[in-house]
Amino acid sequence: MEDLLASAKAVQKNAYAPYSGFSVGASLRTGSGRIYSGCNVENSAYPEGICAEGSAIAMMVADGEQRITEVLVIGNGALPCAPCGGCRQKLSEFSSADTVVHMCSDSGDHQTITMGELMPHAFGAQHLEA
Repeated sequence: MEDLLASAKAVQKNAYAPYSGFSVGASLRTGSGRIYSGCNVENSAYPEGICAEGSAIAMMVADGEQRITEVLVIGNGALPCAPCGGCRQKLSEFSSADTVVHMCSDSGDHQTITMGELMPHAFGAQHLEA
């Protein structure tokens, strides 16, 4: 977890969050062991922003990988930062129920759960099969 945390903290510093003041960093470990990180990028047209998790997923997919084995999200609030609803769906697309999810705060508090616990009834490709 320490390598994911260091990577997420490094990109969290680059977050563009002038509207909310809430900077988030996310790191993903893939099946190959590689780590991909991203930060949130806000926009004055609020729905057009990019979450840290989506940013990291885009980097992972652009590099040719599609399987997440571990996730870490850190926010600058007092509580461990959980992925938002949209990011939970994005993460579940590339994860399995046993993918480890670490939620951290800048103060050092953290919680570790699985994707199955985070998204117990996730919508997936199996729902699209006829």
